[in-house]
Amino acid sequence: MRIASWNVNSVTARLPRLLAWLNSARPDVVCLQELKCATEAFPAEVAEAGYEVAAYGTGRWNGVAILSRVGLADVRRGLDGEPTYEDASEPRAIGATCGGVRVWSVYVPNGREVSHPHYEYKLRWLSALRATVAAEAVEDRPFAVLGDFNIAPTDDDVWDITLFDGMTHVTEAERAALAALREAGLEEVLPRALKYDTPYTYWDYRQLAFPKNNGMRIDLVYGSAKFTGAVSDAYVDREARKGKGTSDHAPVVVDLTV
Repeated sequence: MRIASWNVNSVTARLPRLLAWLNSARPDVVCLQELKCATEAFPAEVAEAGYEVAAYGTGRWNGVAILSRVGLADVRRGLDGEPTYEDASEPRAIGATCGGVRVWSVYVPNGREVSHPHYEYKLRWLSALRATVAAEAVEDRPFAVLGDFNIAPTDDDVWDITLFDGMTHVTEAERAALAALREAGLEEVLPRALKYDTPYTYWDYRQLAFPKNNGMRIDLVYGSAKFTGAVSDAYVDREARKGKGTSDHAPVVVDLTV
């Protein structure tokens, strides 16, 4: 089975690139983030390409989806005790069982600035994610959380840590939230890089970040023992970030035998 995660930064704007990538990479399951479209407006062309679709979006800047060619059951939208931001719920998490594997597609809040209320919202949201993982009996089955975590797990996961002093994505509190997922029974699946040493997954559109490889590794995969033990390969498809009309993120691809 091939499972992938990709922050597409607008599924509508990225549709030609997404369809071409689905045809070439042939993933069985895809977790998408940052749809920027309402649930009912998710492009029908994806289903026409052979995928069942479970989407969760409002048309604003967030939204998540799971695409599957191996079945789509037990769909759940939202987390246990998920917090609101400015009295509104945001569509940032969706779970489904696909071919016997339980997957969650997550788009963790950005946090904006450490002093901003959105940062505290981010930490509360991560606590809700941990609670959801703990309630899902992850030790009993292949289980994985994939998505844009907006957290670099280590200092080596950003191109220059000195530029991130006092900023979000690298704080101790955010990294502690990743540690809490490990305490809940998950381990990270570390992808290999197809070029350069670090498997960055995000490069800003500005300041020639991609050709300079000024990237960040913030799109992550955490799996249960039955998931990680079945992994045969994992990589960042950097080629999908090249060219015009692409997302600023690259897909993370995981191959496993289940």
